[in-house]
Amino acid sequence: MQISDVIADMLTRIRNANNAKHETVDIPASNMKKAIADILLAEGYIKNVQIVEDGKQGIIRIALKYEAGKQKVIHGLRRVSKPGLRIYSNCEDMPKVMNGLGIAIVSTSKGIMTDKAARKANVGGEILAFVW
Repeated sequence: MQISDVIADMLTRIRNANNAKHETVDIPASNMKKAIADILLAEGYIKNVQIVEDGKQGIIRIALKYEAGKQKVIHGLRRVSKPGLRIYSNCEDMPKVMNGLGIAIVSTSKGIMTDKAARKANVGGEILAFVW
């Protein structure tokens, strides 16, 4: 099956596994998905990222993080820029997610980074997703 929006598929897999309170979720690997998973790990939304070689493109195994009593750490994931409607922003107009409590994942000319890192590096780009 051909998936047209692989980033939305990744976010949906994470959202569904999180709602079902699974420990891990497997996602077909790509460099952009690895960068997004690394951002989620650095920001403390997930526990661990592991690359599993399967002889083809590989699999990203993400260990989900929960608070005491299986409370979800990721309360929301939303795809912003879609293949049918791309959303771009410069560094001055970069959106704040939940007044700074969440993060926006941005694809810039200097790589994939959070909205805070993009403001600090003074670059704009395509807003991929909101996480809170």
